Amino acid sequence: MTGFGEASFQGEKLNLAVELRALNNRYLKVSLRAPEPYHLFEPEVEKTVRRTVRRGTIQVQLRVQRQARAQDYQINETALRSYLTQVNAVREELGYRDRSDTLLGHLLALPGVAPEPGSDTPNLQEDWPMTERVLEQALARLQAMRQEEGQAMARELLSLREQMKGELEHIRARVTEVVVAHRDRLLDRVRGLLVDLDIKLDANDLIKEVSIIAERSDISEEIVRLASHLDQFQDIIHEPESAGRKLEFLTQEMFREANTIGSKASDVAISRHVVEIKSSLEKVRELVQNVE
Repeated sequence: MTGFGEASFQGEKLNLAVELRALNNRYLKVSLRAPEPYHLFEPEVEKTVRRTVRRGTIQVQLRVQRQARAQDYQINETALRSYLTQVNAVREELGYRDRSDTLLGHLLALPGVAPEPGSDTPNLQEDWPMTERVLEQALARLQAMRQEEGQAMARELLSLREQMKGELEHIRARVTEVVVAHRDRLLDRVRGLLVDLDIKLDANDLIKEVSIIAERSDISEEIVRLASHLDQFQDIIHEPESAGRKLEFLTQEMFREANTIGSKASDVAISRHVVEIKSSLEKVRELVQNVE
């Protein structure tokens, strides 16, 4: 399921912001974008996400800003004196007498004289606990959005289930008629062949053999199993825990039963209902791949 979540923290030394984006995926994949060296948090970030999310592509954006302190703004006196000594030596050598006040400003711009504040290496062990808390807050908001989408998806799945149940009831109503019609067709064909070949066969034996063949096209058991799967499908959707894998497996089983009904029935009307059931199952299969 898709979703978005964000959270932030502002402290005296550290500002953090986490953005999460969830995309549909049958499996869980976590990716982290963060400035160096915070990209090293990726294993810990994935562990934290896995405690909450089971399926989907989770894109994590971590922004970090360390607050500058007064002591962070320090002039490197050694570098400044070295540059100044060298400049004065060259100036004396060339006889250059200009004592402009702009010289100091130019020296301060030279590399190493006034380094950027906060250039010290962050302590990742100290920063991770707060990063984890902000990440958990973003995950909570992500899950709230995904839960709303999940409820809408559950309603759609249940609607598709009702459509399939209705088609199955039409098939059930026609089963007896189809079996009898199939048996009568077989009986007529066999009788015709016996007349053409001038073969005599006891009528009771003929009826018995034809009935056995006709029963092989009976789809009553498949209808019962498919109806049971539809009931189980509804129960799983209402389970409070993760149901994605169960629904995927059950959808495969329903496909199997629908295919068997279509192949055994050999009836145009039933085939039409089977096509509608399989069309609904295709929609279900796409949806359940995104259910946790």
